[in-house]
Amino acid sequence: MLLEDIYSKSVPGYQDLEDDNSQLDKSNVRKTRLTLMQINKMRQMNDVRNYEYKEKLKVIQQQYGPDAAGGEGEMEF
Repeated sequence: MLLEDIYSKSVPGYQDLEDDNSQLDKSNVRKTRLTLMQINKMRQMNDVRNYEYKEKLKVIQQQYGPDAAGGEGEMEF
């Protein structure tokens, strides 16, 4: 999670707080079962995270990758 994620509004495909009913009490000992809608939302959240991760890797490769000029890192005097 990035710091900007805390202060920004929710992004589609991330956790939906309105549908978050994961609070359990001590008397509820049954296993929860996932519905198809919940499984689909989790898949979408995972797809969004994978896409963002790949975009982040592209930016990092541009920053720290080899020069576009093709220099070998040697300085000429």
